[in-house]
Amino acid sequence: MYNLLLTILLVLSVVIGIAIFMQPTKNQSSNVFDASSGDLFERSKARGFEAVMQRLTGILVFFWLAIALALTVLSSR
Repeated sequence: MYNLLLTILLVLSVVIGIAIFMQPTKNQSSNVFDASSGDLFERSKARGFEAVMQRLTGILVFFWLAIALALTVLSSR
């Protein structure tokens, strides 16, 4: 059981890394004093591919954390 969960955790780690790199970049200026950064604290709602990737990444991270917790509990016995 432990080895199966460890294998799933490793596979999920790779999939999460791929999902993070597939997310579209945000083209925001890094200069805080730039005049075009008026919407610095505004956050537009993600749509389409960006929304799907955010949800998928969140779900994968949730399962990764649950499996990591289960592995911790199993290894403490």
